[in-house]
Amino acid sequence: MFFRVAAASQMQATYARKTFPCFDEPAMKAVFYVTIIHDRNTVALSNGREIDTKDAVIEGFPVRVTAFERTERMSTYLLAFIVCDFVNIQSTPNSRLLVRIWARRKAIDDRQGDYALNVTGPILQFYERYYNVAYPLSKSDQIALPDFNPGAMENWGLVTYRETALLYDPFLSSTGNKQRVTAVISHELAHMWFGNLVTMKWWNDLWLNEGFASYVEYLGADFAEPTWNIKDQIILYDVHRVFAVDALASSHPLSCREDEVNDSAQINEMFNTISYSKGAAVLRMLSEFLTEPVFVKGLSSYLNTFAFKNTVYTDLWDHLQQAVENTPDIHIPDTVHSIMNHWTLQMGFPVVTIDTRTGSVTQNHFLLDPDSVVDRPSQFNYTWFVPIKWMKTGVEQEQYWLLHKTDINSEMRVSGEEWLLANINVSGYFRVNYDPSNWERLLSLLDTNHKALSVMNRAQIIDDAFNLARAKIINTTLALKTTKYLSKERDYIPWQTALRNLNFYILMFDRSEVYGSLQAYLKKQIQPLFEHFKIITANWTKIPAEHTDQYNQINAIGMACSMGVQDCRELIKSWYRQWMENPHHNPIHPNLKSTVYCSAIAFGGVEEWDFAWMMFKNVTLASEASRLRAAMSCTKIPWLLNRYLEYTVDPTKIRKQDTTSTIQYVAQNVVGMPLAWNFVRERWDYIFQQYGKGSFSFSNLISGITERFSSEFELQELKKFKEDNLHLGFGSATGTLEQAIETTTANYKWLKENKAQVLAWLTEQSA
Repeated sequence: MFFRVAAASQMQATYARKTFPCFDEPAMKAVFYVTIIHDRNTVALSNGREIDTKDAVIEGFPVRVTAFERTERMSTYLLAFIVCDFVNIQSTPNSRLLVRIWARRKAIDDRQGDYALNVTGPILQFYERYYNVAYPLSKSDQIALPDFNPGAMENWGLVTYRETALLYDPFLSSTGNKQRVTAVISHELAHMWFGNLVTMKWWNDLWLNEGFASYVEYLGADFAEPTWNIKDQIILYDVHRVFAVDALASSHPLSCREDEVNDSAQINEMFNTISYSKGAAVLRMLSEFLTEPVFVKGLSSYLNTFAFKNTVYTDLWDHLQQAVENTPDIHIPDTVHSIMNHWTLQMGFPVVTIDTRTGSVTQNHFLLDPDSVVDRPSQFNYTWFVPIKWMKTGVEQEQYWLLHKTDINSEMRVSGEEWLLANINVSGYFRVNYDPSNWERLLSLLDTNHKALSVMNRAQIIDDAFNLARAKIINTTLALKTTKYLSKERDYIPWQTALRNLNFYILMFDRSEVYGSLQAYLKKQIQPLFEHFKIITANWTKIPAEHTDQYNQINAIGMACSMGVQDCRELIKSWYRQWMENPHHNPIHPNLKSTVYCSAIAFGGVEEWDFAWMMFKNVTLASEASRLRAAMSCTKIPWLLNRYLEYTVDPTKIRKQDTTSTIQYVAQNVVGMPLAWNFVRERWDYIFQQYGKGSFSFSNLISGITERFSSEFELQELKKFKEDNLHLGFGSATGTLEQAIETTTANYKWLKENKAQVLAWLTEQSA
């Protein structure tokens, strides 16, 4: 029997010391001379180019010895070694740079690496221009690994990826797969300069490294795919996403002191949503108020000054401040340090309330649960320096800075038919509330002429309203009213935002009597979107031309099916049935596969599930495997779900990298949630030992399972789970467990206060 082997290293954050004796800290940079002795049937890769390969016999074994060029001065966590039998495709975007994509031979033969190769050159060129610093190395290798726990790792010159993050099959992959590949490549390549060339001195500044790459990945991806409008999506995938975590009293500041991050577990905890997404959101805000040319000028001087060295975050502020002082027409109300300290040294963010009757503007620390106790002190008393871009009745006004808790801006008074909208394109990291009459005017604008506002601001109105209602700042029915215009909305970003917020209602109510009325209302709102796509796709035979329309078609079908639109159910069942009858010919377009598979398995029985399992076992494309893996968790049959949970801890059935996410998928299913919760509690010892040590994604397991928790009983169960397992610990999920307890408490209170009025409003609307 012939076993194929791929051996790959992952040094971040503290594993280089397990590989060879070293001072394994980011500031202890060194030059590395690497030689790898390996089997003659394999290739060896490291950070530098191969400079010499010779065959030898060592202790009777025929081997190959590969030596690599010396590395640049770099941190230990970026070193990489790989031995495998993979093959590559390559290009030379310029005479001094070799770009290669490595993967399993079958994947390369199926042209799955071509797309990555085509975007890598342009993205590298974009960053060279953006940073005004040449790419520092002689080669850029990127390799797709079949089993790799992190999504990707920015090793300098040898970037490692999960297959789903690097490989794209031109016939079988979806638009979403393509965007993921572009975004992850763009994120990792951003690090080649920011993080690798210039590196944080210690892990407490990780947020700057990851937040920066999470922001500029949108710029790199936009350069590679200019028709996608991908820059708008930062509000969905970063800003709104992190608002949810940062509105909890258990959040933490972006920046913490060096002495607060000492051991491996504390370092791993830094790899969280706050570091990545809040980091991205505040850096984007900084770039917006400085203007991009000034931001880029400061950035370039920072990278040139500290090349091959280490920095603390204030070094970046110094260089941005210098850029401001050298630009005569830029005026900010204080230094970059002083403004940014308010955003990085205290947790949370403000809600800015504008009263358009008086022009009064106030800010308050926004908390999802207004009764939660904030016991973390703040030197700024939870006030921020807030840059507010705003418009009056469609005309953009001069940017206004709110520097105190309250202020009066007489320009912000409006009367008659006029309306005011603040935080244009959500460029600032804050939420906005208005007086009731301005809210009404914005709702009426959405109803009569929603395109008067950008897609980002339509999404913002919905997201702010739902969250302000959860925080008891406005009435829940006002939030629900922001969804009434959706029967006219055709764009992806507002719909996606609405569905995310309505998903909270689905999670809170899908086990109660409110669900019938909620389903009836949502069916009414989604039907026109479903019909719209039916027409523009010529009865589902074509794919929409626009990138984001392709995403919204998925929303239309997924929501219409789960809300009981009969045509949708018939459509899905017939597609899946055709595929079952002819497994070698799948009639379902890759964009729609996730939704169709899930719905068909939910509507079906054992036969549909077993067919998916058979296809999963034989699939060679990673993204197709992950679609099937998620879809099998959609069945409503309890014994199938329990059997599937057992499969997750059997590595011959489900890869170890996919265990925790598969359990999460089962928990997302209303039938699967209690089964997954029991499964995890019974096996906590095993699951924690196997998957909890050194895995960044492990914390998602707790948040995924508990997202429906909303009763006093579930809260007690959660607290008991914490108590029972304190001796084992929770690893990177420690903070997440606290957040889950806090979120469950907030959900319980919210339900008690809102259930009756939500039911009344929905019943009236769906009548």
